[in-house]
Amino acid sequence: MSAIDLRPDACLIDGEWRAGERWLDVHNPADNRLIARVPALGARETQEAIAAAARALPGWAALPASARADALMRYHDLILAHRDELACILTAEQGKPLAEARGEIGYAASFISWFAAEAMRAYGEIIPATQADRRIMVIKQPVGVVAAITPWNFPAAMITRKLAPALAAGCTIVIKPAEQTPLTAFALGALALAAGIPAGVVNIVTGDPVAIGGVLTASPTVRKLSFTGSTRTGALLYAQCAPTVKKLSLELGGNAPFIVFDDADMAAAVEGAIIAKFRNGGQTCVCANRFYVQDGIHDRFVEAFAAAAAALTIGPGDAPDTKIGPLVDDAAVAKVTALIADAKAKGAVPVGPQRSPTGRFVPPMILSGAAAGMRMLEEEIFGPVAPVVRFTDEAEVIGLANAAPDGLAAYIFTRDLGRSWRMAEALEVGMVGVNTGAISTEVAPFGGIKMSGLGREGSRHGLDDYLELKTMTVAL
Repeated sequence: MSAIDLRPDACLIDGEWRAGERWLDVHNPADNRLIARVPALGARETQEAIAAAARALPGWAALPASARADALMRYHDLILAHRDELACILTAEQGKPLAEARGEIGYAASFISWFAAEAMRAYGEIIPATQADRRIMVIKQPVGVVAAITPWNFPAAMITRKLAPALAAGCTIVIKPAEQTPLTAFALGALALAAGIPAGVVNIVTGDPVAIGGVLTASPTVRKLSFTGSTRTGALLYAQCAPTVKKLSLELGGNAPFIVFDDADMAAAVEGAIIAKFRNGGQTCVCANRFYVQDGIHDRFVEAFAAAAAALTIGPGDAPDTKIGPLVDDAAVAKVTALIADAKAKGAVPVGPQRSPTGRFVPPMILSGAAAGMRMLEEEIFGPVAPVVRFTDEAEVIGLANAAPDGLAAYIFTRDLGRSWRMAEALEVGMVGVNTGAISTEVAPFGGIKMSGLGREGSRHGLDDYLELKTMTVAL
């Protein structure tokens, strides 16, 4: 048993755990069982959290980068030391299989260690001056107080992907986790305190999303907002931030095409499809949403893909053999079932053995004969359903893939080196996986173009989003 209480079930403001007068219920999505009640805070408490972050900012920013890095590495080590406990908390409130939850905790920790190292590489520069008696220098300084609004599908990794670069840069942060998954956030807050990160540097508030979001976006003290979530909500936050001209990182919706050419390695393509489509039950922003398969391989791929999907075990996340857990809530189930009904009514045909949804457990489904006009080709499914479209050549599939307003991720399977380059360069997305269904890593920039957002997270570029450039011109 951990000596650190990972279930404070309270909000973290200025180093103290705060309860409230009202509460939010947290349910296990597998059986809708009540597992916790957490504070339902509002505008006043959010303002207090911002004020705490502002007070902590000068001291944290003034620390040598190496001192911030040391604190982050202590934090990293504590996260990994409590990996199993964190995974259990995550699975209980989010639903994903325990193996995936453990993987997410490791992924979350990787951002902490990566940015601990990057903290010491926020280099400035010297610019050759235009006058003999002038010297021009550029330094990088922290943006200031940062707000982070995070989603329920990756409740650990989406926090650390924002928190780690913010703290590495010398910023302080106010985090608003999703209402469905606050417990993982609280556990990460407890470990931040245990790692010696000073009071006020990390603050966590839960409650009314409209009230909290309104304060975070309106506050002139908050100089940057980082949000991961739907395009609709991101656009609203974008507009709300305009009056205070904040820096923004917006990682929004995706509609990733998964493109399989005739010359693809069939086994690799099927394996990649299973990973890209069914990880977290299809509830990921980089999830393969539209499958385009070339004529020559179409029938064989669909048959093999359906057989592999049918072998996936569905069940509660804490069951040992589970590969696909429940969808997060009833609204998610209603959306996915409506998309399936729409596709079937317009001619799509299920392939392979069919299993009916039970409660929030939606079995994986492969739909052949998908075509333009079906909602699931135009909307983010966020569930374990794969519509497959047949195509003829590169030009056709590029047009189909780029027709979407989103531009987050894409996947290509081909053994033709030239084609892989042509396709990767032509697709209007921020990330491309070539012969792989797994593209997320702390060392590479993560983000999209078009309606999928602004900015990049992870990699060395992720630190820059939390820094401002300052030019110093010195007369000798």
